[in-house]
Amino acid sequence: MDEKDIQILATIAREGTASPDKIEEAIGIPKSTVHYRLNQLRESGVIENDLYDIDLEKVGLSITLISEVWAEFGEGYHDTVGEKLADVEGVNQVYFTMGATDFVVIAHVANRESVESLVEDYESIDEIERTSSKFVITTVKDEPNPLNDFEIETLVETLTE
Repeated sequence: MDEKDIQILATIAREGTASPDKIEEAIGIPKSTVHYRLNQLRESGVIENDLYDIDLEKVGLSITLISEVWAEFGEGYHDTVGEKLADVEGVNQVYFTMGATDFVVIAHVANRESVESLVEDYESIDEIERTSSKFVITTVKDEPNPLNDFEIETLVETLTE
């Protein structure tokens, strides 16, 4: 990747679109170059899809649940248990972590009954020893694209070869 690729990715993150016209307008790189580079970024796997952001609260999934999960240690347990957690309906993110907690699981649900159901599903997994879940009271920041958390100069300096 070079500086133009970083500028294109940062524009996609900021503007929420991969439209070559909008990217050209935002950063001044010719549309044909933008189109070519977007194709290259897709082919290399840097760009995975063209999803739109959704307001989960307006959809009705207004409760964010963050759960810590402790599992029985064993060979490959991070893959096995991680996959089982990921398969639980309503789970959005699963992270295998270092430290006292084995996994952090994030889910967005509609109501307290859904929370109870999720926790029961977690605890029905044989390898899980215990869980601790928390409701998010107020979301202070929820940036869906981490590129938006950096200045373009920092990205160019850090990510270009």
